[in-house]
Amino acid sequence: MLHWSLIFLVIALVAGVLGFGGIAGTAAGIAKILFMVFLVIWLVALIAGRRAV
Repeated sequence: MLHWSLIFLVIALVAGVLGFGGIAGTAAGIAKILFMVFLVIWLVALIAGRRAV
């Protein structure tokens, strides 16, 4: 999930540099959503792992 988030971030940066504002905004939005989902899943796994110990 973090990997895909970074890929969309790079796409957004490249599109922004080349002047494609709409594509850059969309890719940045997708990257934000994927990163937030990654953080939630990571926190749940961290809490579940501590509870098992």
